[in-house]
Amino acid sequence: MDFATLIGLVGALLLIATAVIVGVSPTVFINPASLLIVVGGTLLVVLAKFSFVQFFGAFRAAARAFKFRLPATQSSIEELVEISNVARKEGVLGLEGRETSSPFLSQGIQMLVDGRDGATIKQILNKERLMTLDHNRSGAKVFTAMADVAPAMGMIGTLIGLVQMLSNMEDPKSIGPAMAVALLTTLYGAMIATMIATPIADKLSLRMTEEARLQSLYTDALVAIQEGTNPRIIEQMLSSYLPPKERERAAESEGA
Repeated sequence: MDFATLIGLVGALLLIATAVIVGVSPTVFINPASLLIVVGGTLLVVLAKFSFVQFFGAFRAAARAFKFRLPATQSSIEELVEISNVARKEGVLGLEGRETSSPFLSQGIQMLVDGRDGATIKQILNKERLMTLDHNRSGAKVFTAMADVAPAMGMIGTLIGLVQMLSNMEDPKSIGPAMAVALLTTLYGAMIATMIATPIADKLSLRMTEEARLQSLYTDALVAIQEGTNPRIIEQMLSSYLPPKERERAAESEGA
């Protein structure tokens, strides 16, 4: 579970809810017409920009990004070094049925066990990595579009509310509800864009980069294992994926 994103989103919503509760009655901020215009309008306009597969796939990608955390680079390197040691001592058949921290890595190990050559393994895994990149990029685009459309739908709702208010100026009772629609649609649009759509789009973009780097790490290690590279050399090669500070700490602990 990605607690940073969860805490950020829920915390922001709780702060807004607290501000509403402390002030006037919370029911003042609930307007079905405004919700219909902003939420319904935003979803339909974004759907018009994408296919059904891309639209609903974006929500699945977001749920997966929040639910599952990627393994740390250092722990992944340690796992790969252990795998390379097993392959060197027992042969690649000794890896059959091994549990791993990633389905992508399991797929690569299965190709090792099946006797695929290094070029084939690299080609297949690179295609899989590109498909994962495209899936996450598509999800980020959907939520970015939602962040762009929501404020615009809020503005449309504001204009609708103002037209209703100006067309019934002789009836004082209609001015309040019309003005509520005008203001609340702007509020809803800003909240959806700022507190929901934009953070999710940024999270998917970040997840896309992290997952691609991790899959590239797996690919390099698996190809090296297939070629019979010494586990010590594999560890040194994979350390280039670590940030500079972690690389220095790993070198210090290795020297110690």
